[in-house]
Amino acid sequence: MENYINQLRNYHLKATPQRIAITEALAMYGHLSIEQLYEVLKQKFNSLSLATIYKNINIMMENAFVSEVKLPEQKSVYELTKASHAHLQCKKCHNVWDIHLNLDDIIQNASKNSTFEIESANLVLSGLCENCRNEK
Repeated sequence: MENYINQLRNYHLKATPQRIAITEALAMYGHLSIEQLYEVLKQKFNSLSLATIYKNINIMMENAFVSEVKLPEQKSVYELTKASHAHLQCKKCHNVWDIHLNLDDIIQNASKNSTFEIESANLVLSGLCENCRNEK
Protein backbone atom coordinates (compact mmCIF):
# COMPACT_ATOMS: atom_id res chain seq x y z
CA MET A 1 0.00 0.00 0.00
CA GLU A 2 2.89 2.36 0.71
CA ASN A 3 3.89 2.06 -2.95
CA TYR A 4 0.41 3.23 -4.04
CA ILE A 5 0.56 6.17 -1.65
CA ASN A 6 3.89 7.24 -3.14
CA GLN A 7 2.58 6.78 -6.69
CA LEU A 8 -0.42 9.01 -5.97
CA ARG A 9 1.79 11.64 -4.35
CA ASN A 10 4.14 11.56 -7.36
CA TYR A 11 1.15 12.69 -9.44
CA HIS A 12 0.30 15.43 -6.91
CA LEU A 13 -2.74 13.56 -5.65
CA LYS A 14 -3.79 13.27 -2.03
CA ALA A 15 -3.65 9.61 -0.99
CA THR A 16 -7.19 9.19 0.31
CA PRO A 17 -8.46 5.72 1.24
CA GLN A 18 -10.76 5.76 -1.82
CA ARG A 19 -7.95 6.69 -4.22
CA ILE A 20 -5.69 4.04 -2.73
CA ALA A 21 -8.48 1.47 -3.17
CA ILE A 22 -9.09 2.58 -6.79
CA THR A 23 -5.36 2.27 -7.47
CA GLU A 24 -5.26 -1.21 -5.91
CA ALA A 25 -8.27 -2.36 -7.93
CA LEU A 26 -6.89 -1.05 -11.22
CA ALA A 27 -3.50 -2.58 -10.47
CA MET A 28 -5.14 -5.93 -9.72
CA TYR A 29 -7.73 -6.09 -12.54
CA GLY A 30 -6.10 -3.90 -15.20
CA HIS A 31 -9.16 -2.39 -16.89
CA LEU A 32 -12.40 -1.61 -15.05
CA SER A 33 -15.52 0.42 -15.78
CA ILE A 34 -16.92 2.78 -13.16
CA GLU A 35 -19.61 0.21 -12.35
CA GLN A 36 -17.02 -2.56 -11.98
CA LEU A 37 -14.93 -0.33 -9.71
CA TYR A 38 -18.04 0.34 -7.65
CA GLU A 39 -18.73 -3.40 -7.25
CA VAL A 40 -15.14 -4.06 -6.16
CA LEU A 41 -14.90 -1.07 -3.79
CA LYS A 42 -18.30 -1.24 -2.11
CA GLN A 43 -17.11 -4.39 -0.33
CA LYS A 44 -14.49 -2.26 1.40
CA PHE A 45 -16.48 1.00 1.71
CA ASN A 46 -20.15 0.21 2.31
CA SER A 47 -21.17 3.88 2.15
CA LEU A 48 -19.31 4.54 -1.14
CA SER A 49 -21.33 6.16 -3.93
CA LEU A 50 -20.91 6.10 -7.70
CA ALA A 51 -20.51 9.89 -7.54
CA THR A 52 -17.43 9.47 -5.34
CA ILE A 53 -15.86 7.07 -7.84
CA TYR A 54 -16.64 9.40 -10.78
CA LYS A 55 -15.18 12.37 -8.89
CA ASN A 56 -12.00 10.53 -7.98
CA ILE A 57 -11.52 8.99 -11.44
CA ASN A 58 -11.91 12.44 -13.03
CA ILE A 59 -9.35 13.99 -10.68
CA MET A 60 -6.98 11.06 -11.26
CA MET A 61 -7.39 11.48 -15.05
CA GLU A 62 -6.78 15.24 -14.84
CA ASN A 63 -3.47 14.46 -13.14
CA ALA A 64 -2.65 11.74 -15.74
CA PHE A 65 -2.54 9.02 -13.08
CA VAL A 66 -5.45 7.12 -14.66
CA SER A 67 -6.31 6.83 -18.36
CA GLU A 68 -9.67 6.27 -20.00
CA VAL A 69 -9.93 3.55 -22.65
CA LYS A 70 -12.86 4.27 -24.95
CA LEU A 71 -14.26 1.01 -26.25
CA PRO A 72 -16.44 0.65 -29.35
CA GLU A 73 -20.11 0.15 -28.46
CA GLN A 74 -19.34 -0.18 -24.74
CA LYS A 75 -18.77 1.96 -21.69
CA SER A 76 -15.25 3.22 -21.15
CA VAL A 77 -12.87 1.37 -18.88
CA TYR A 78 -10.05 2.89 -16.86
CA GLU A 79 -6.47 1.84 -16.23
CA LEU A 80 -3.42 3.15 -14.46
CA THR A 81 -1.47 5.30 -16.91
CA LYS A 82 1.34 3.42 -18.63
CA ALA A 83 3.64 3.84 -21.59
CA SER A 84 1.90 4.28 -24.93
CA HIS A 85 0.10 1.08 -25.96
CA ALA A 86 -3.00 -0.29 -27.70
CA HIS A 87 -5.75 -2.59 -26.48
CA LEU A 88 -7.31 -5.88 -27.51
CA GLN A 89 -11.01 -6.36 -26.76
CA CYS A 90 -12.92 -9.63 -27.04
CA LYS A 91 -16.28 -9.10 -28.72
CA LYS A 92 -17.79 -12.02 -26.80
CA CYS A 93 -16.55 -11.81 -23.19
CA HIS A 94 -15.70 -8.05 -23.45
CA ASN A 95 -12.41 -8.46 -21.58
CA VAL A 96 -9.67 -5.96 -22.44
CA TRP A 97 -5.92 -6.58 -22.62
CA ASP A 98 -2.92 -4.37 -23.29
CA ILE A 99 -0.87 -4.96 -26.41
CA HIS A 100 2.41 -3.16 -26.79
CA LEU A 101 2.41 -1.52 -30.20
CA ASN A 102 4.34 1.61 -31.00
CA LEU A 103 1.50 4.13 -31.27
CA ASP A 104 4.02 6.88 -31.96
CA ASP A 105 4.82 5.23 -35.31
CA ILE A 106 1.10 4.96 -36.12
CA ILE A 107 0.52 8.62 -35.22
CA GLN A 108 3.56 9.73 -37.22
CA ASN A 109 2.42 7.71 -40.26
CA ALA A 110 -1.13 9.07 -40.00
CA SER A 111 0.21 12.63 -39.74
CA LYS A 112 2.34 12.17 -42.85
CA ASN A 113 -0.65 10.87 -44.81
CA SER A 114 -3.09 13.60 -43.78
CA THR A 115 -3.29 17.26 -42.92
CA PHE A 116 -4.61 16.39 -39.49
CA GLU A 117 -2.73 17.47 -36.35
CA ILE A 118 -3.00 14.38 -34.16
CA GLU A 119 -2.93 15.01 -30.42
CA SER A 120 -3.65 11.55 -29.05
CA ALA A 121 -4.49 7.99 -30.02
CA ASN A 122 -6.74 5.34 -28.54
CA LEU A 123 -6.38 2.14 -30.54
CA VAL A 124 -8.67 -0.79 -29.70
CA LEU A 125 -8.42 -3.95 -31.79
CA SER A 126 -11.54 -6.11 -31.57
CA GLY A 127 -11.90 -9.84 -32.10
CA LEU A 128 -12.24 -13.06 -30.14
CA CYS A 129 -9.89 -14.08 -27.36
CA GLU A 130 -8.46 -17.59 -27.25
CA ASN A 131 -10.94 -18.76 -24.59
CA CYS A 132 -13.99 -17.55 -26.52
CA ARG A 133 -12.66 -19.01 -29.80
CA ASN A 134 -12.23 -22.41 -28.14
CA GLU A 135 -15.73 -22.49 -26.59
CA LYS A 136 -18.13 -24.85 -28.33
